[in-house]
Amino acid sequence: MKKPLTCIEDYRPPAWRMQTIALDFDLDVEQSWVSARLHVIQDPAQADVGLRLDGENVELLEIRLDGRVLASDEYRIEGALLFLDAVRGEAVIETRSRIRPADNKAMQGLYLSGGTEQGFLLSQCEAEGFRHITWSIDRPDVLARYTVTLRADRARFPVLLAGGNPDGAGELADGRHWARFVDPQPKPSYLFAIVAGRLAVIEDRHCTAEGRLVSLKIWAPAPLIARCRYALDCLKAAMLWDEQRFGRNYRLDVFHVVATDDFTMGAMENTGLNIFNSKYLLADPLHATDDDYRHVLAVVAHEYFHNWTGNRVTCRDWFQLCLKEGLTVYREQEFVSEQTSRTLRRIEDVRVLWRNQFSEDAGPLAHPVRPSQYSEINNFYTATVYEKGAEIVRMLATVLGRDGFRRGMDLYFDRHDGAAVTVEDFLAALGDANQRELSPWLAWYTQAGTPVLEAQGAFDAQTHCYTLELTQSFAPVATALPRQALPIPVALALFDAFGNRLKIERNGVAGDIDEAVILLDRPRMSLTFRHLDHAPIVSLLRGYSAPVRIAQRGDWADLVVLATHEDDGFNRWQAADGLIRHLFMAELQGDARGAPAFGAWMTGLRRAFDEADLDPATLAEMLTLADEITLGESLAEIDPPAIHAARSRLECSIAQALQTELLACYEQLAAASMAGAEPVAQGQRRLRNACLGLLCRADPQYHALAHRHFDDAVCLSDKLAALTCLVHGQALAAQNALDTFAADYSTAATVMDRWFSVQATLPTANALERVRALTRHAAFRWDNPNKVYALLLAFALRNPVGFHREDGAGYEFIADSIRRIDRITPQVAARLTTAFAAWRRYPPTLRERMHAQLMRLQEAAAMSADVTDILARSLAHADEDGSLRP
Repeated sequence: MKKPLTCIEDYRPPAWRMQTIALDFDLDVEQSWVSARLHVIQDPAQADVGLRLDGENVELLEIRLDGRVLASDEYRIEGALLFLDAVRGEAVIETRSRIRPADNKAMQGLYLSGGTEQGFLLSQCEAEGFRHITWSIDRPDVLARYTVTLRADRARFPVLLAGGNPDGAGELADGRHWARFVDPQPKPSYLFAIVAGRLAVIEDRHCTAEGRLVSLKIWAPAPLIARCRYALDCLKAAMLWDEQRFGRNYRLDVFHVVATDDFTMGAMENTGLNIFNSKYLLADPLHATDDDYRHVLAVVAHEYFHNWTGNRVTCRDWFQLCLKEGLTVYREQEFVSEQTSRTLRRIEDVRVLWRNQFSEDAGPLAHPVRPSQYSEINNFYTATVYEKGAEIVRMLATVLGRDGFRRGMDLYFDRHDGAAVTVEDFLAALGDANQRELSPWLAWYTQAGTPVLEAQGAFDAQTHCYTLELTQSFAPVATALPRQALPIPVALALFDAFGNRLKIERNGVAGDIDEAVILLDRPRMSLTFRHLDHAPIVSLLRGYSAPVRIAQRGDWADLVVLATHEDDGFNRWQAADGLIRHLFMAELQGDARGAPAFGAWMTGLRRAFDEADLDPATLAEMLTLADEITLGESLAEIDPPAIHAARSRLECSIAQALQTELLACYEQLAAASMAGAEPVAQGQRRLRNACLGLLCRADPQYHALAHRHFDDAVCLSDKLAALTCLVHGQALAAQNALDTFAADYSTAATVMDRWFSVQATLPTANALERVRALTRHAAFRWDNPNKVYALLLAFALRNPVGFHREDGAGYEFIADSIRRIDRITPQVAARLTTAFAAWRRYPPTLRERMHAQLMRLQEAAAMSADVTDILARSLAHADEDGSLRP
């Protein structure tokens, strides 16, 4: 099923708006009845446009206009639209409809989480789920005040929740009860939410800086509620931080959060009633890794921060998705950086950007941060919108400074509270508050592709000047259009050969600074640094000041200096990563010239082990090689077996060279395994587990150490790290450890997901057979997004050796899985389909087999709009007859 394209230039203001909407629900699992009362007002400038309401899979039972029941010839339903052509001016539209939550496996609208007897009802309305609940105007620029009344059997649905403030509750006849909620702030339909079922609760309170006492409540099935305490602490920390950093106060009386195992997204920011995928809400030492703790902190904060950046100030249309998501991701990143380790968070964010967004930019699914058109909006919740969108905001914050950015945000909120806005409105507020013209930054939002920053330096010993040429360019992408130069903030510092920072004196202007931020806003720029005795070593993009690829012409010895002495934690890691890539390419090409660089880097790492003030988490990241997907992105042709073999050899060489230091560090950090979840303890565990992983790569004799590590583990981080060492090292004890882990965590759904992923990512040619067998495991469910992501998506995206088998069996299996899942949850099937997106970049045999599966899917009958869109864009540049272009 192919949906027509929606184009940004076709946007028109809504012909009709809703002042208020009152919803009454009679809830049950198999079928629920929804009564809606819409007060609608027409735009006088569009007086000739009749009223149209959106609705999908909604059975209309009755419709009234200003209290009068309409006859069947007074309205018409065509597809997903209800037409009321004769309505003009102002009216009250009332509908009564029936929906079937238990049959709703797509998880858009109102659906059932869990089994029929014990599960609970919940809604998901972003992006266009509200139309699956009732007939309405379902677009983000139509805001209304909501009143919601829920009625249900008290024994089956003792908890009734909706967005907004509670406004009454009571008993009804026949063991039923009711609850009413009123949201005083106008909101778009995508932020509507209800929940009904048997749920346990933990509670706390927060007094805002404005003096409002807010009741905080987290709801989950009773067996899980004890694992929500950390999330509640995270919520309180996020509320306080947003008050202090951005002056934003929460303005409802209650804030509800609900956990579910059945959710296609990470979480949803509905006003006053956030709904969370359980894996981003539950945390305790036995059931959550240190990474999980940081993810809970980040996602809880992210959804809360949406209260202002997304809810109170929302999107005019779905093309502006990056406006709420990119801005909120940036705010989340800043919060987590201040709560934990700024260096670690920055490294993690950039790893995700390089692995997910850069690869997206380089393939047929490339699109601007603000796309100009879409067929299925669900497919644009991408790394480009989120991660690259956040990097644009970060660059703006860099050039404006912390105080300037805050002034701009204050003006943005003052101007647009209660409104639906655009990227242009955001840039205008930031610019007006700082007397700066920021319109050139719009190009970051409208151009697809990853910029390449090239730096080339020359030193003149006679004049003691160093000239640095900076050039920006673009790699070609499938959606290539004429390009304009982007404003790129380049944070840089100069070092001497011994790692000492040098003062910067540029273009004859004396200064007492040792870091500068240069705005490269043209194709080429020349910088001159004066009064230097020797050619400096340039550290570019400190803190990763712009989301670009660096093509820096320099010596590997310069990278060793920076990786050893840089005092910017991120750039120290980035230099180490650059060395790893240099060594990987030498290994891949069989170039013996990599040996001197290898030796120098091992010397640098040995020194790093002895640095008392080096953050353990940073050292752990310096020891962790880029994954095969990231390493392959720099190659013209991706050869999975060759990449895997070269990376494996390099990792073994590093591990063997550092055995003594790794073992000593591992033993020295033994106490970290017993420590709590505070950032220092997490960093020490991260380093200890990185040492264990490398020791097992150095020599199989260390599998015994991993087995003891597994048996002695008192937290999930240690147990999972040891399990991964045993399974991926194909140790004799691996199966026993897997069986023990499954027995210990058989009732913990989120932990069993990790068990699936460890096996799905085992880099062997027969991994496919293991994955097939695991789809028959009792804990696996084809209709649960988390299970599909943990097993099938992990196999397709994180196991290049297994997925890219030369016989094409991995491709066929995933294609068959896509067809099966598409009949259940199309959004999940579409995400799985992206595993084929880069098919053109593989060797001919693999390319042809991937293409064959894409064509098979495209030719299959009754595929969803979600999958059809991904297939069409993935195949867009094949010849019309389906043959491959060279």
